Amino acid sequence: MKIVKNVLMLLGVFFVISTLVFAVQNTIEEQSDDSMDMAENDPNKNVAEEYKISAIDIPEDLNFAGEPVPQNDPEVMERVDREFLVNTYWQSNALLLMKRAHKYFPIIEPILAKNGIPDDFKYLAVAESGLQNVVSHAGATGFWQIMRRTGQEYGLEVNKNVDERYHLEKSTEVACKYLNKWKEKYGSWTLTAAAYNAGPGSINKFMGIQQVEDYYDLLLGEETGRYVFRIMAIKEILSHPEKYGFEIEKEDMYTVVPTFKVEVDEPVFSFADFAQEYEINYKILKRHNPWLREPHLNNASKKKYIIEIPNKGYYKVSSSNP
Repeated sequence: MKIVKNVLMLLGVFFVISTLVFAVQNTIEEQSDDSMDMAENDPNKNVAEEYKISAIDIPEDLNFAGEPVPQNDPEVMERVDREFLVNTYWQSNALLLMKRAHKYFPIIEPILAKNGIPDDFKYLAVAESGLQNVVSHAGATGFWQIMRRTGQEYGLEVNKNVDERYHLEKSTEVACKYLNKWKEKYGSWTLTAAAYNAGPGSINKFMGIQQVEDYYDLLLGEETGRYVFRIMAIKEILSHPEKYGFEIEKEDMYTVVPTFKVEVDEPVFSFADFAQEYEINYKILKRHNPWLREPHLNNASKKKYIIEIPNKGYYKVSSSNP
């Protein structure tokens, strides 16, 4: 009798659980059906009504530094089209480039103009580094991706303690000298840009083997073959963002924090202590002076360095612990 009672009890529990599971399943299915009905009746359910993906109209006067693109060449135009599509529809990256360009182009532009470099070359810096102090796998460094040997050859201090390839104004001056040198050799800004990316040795080699003297006639490696087209696409998108569907307000842009200059002609044993003297911290000091590579300055030769200090009121700095 006891066994029969236990069996009946188990059957009862099973029946209750089954009923509950069935009820939950029905509820979920009804909610799902209701959601589907709402979606079917929702006039805004079609994502395409809010987001259009389309081919890109290429400007008819496409050029680099005033040198026209042979737009009657279908092979060239396929390469152009690729860069316009890739860079237009990589929206997050494009927005970041616009924000950074607003901050850094006003620094770069007058240096280019002073050295006789076409304004389009500011977009070369964008293509090279995304306007960031990055380091390539080959060791090219900074906004302009300058190699150690090239930087030293053109007068930059490059060592573990100080690396002026990270100094925007000084590295831009070096980039201008380098570009002017190869423009004098090639007579073409387009080939000059290609040589900046691949190195003049590679460009000379390809020109010799292929017996052509125009960038658009050269068969180059993947990166350099896309390089000038990428620069032109970036130039067009950043110059006319609204044309490509970007809506960005001035207040959304990054801006330069005003600074004043401090001359240093002796060793600095601790930049953390140095920063506190100006009511900032080490992080902020390095943000404005990324060319200072270590937390101290050796300066045994007592060379004069110019360190930029942000004006008061732009950063909230916590007081240091005693």
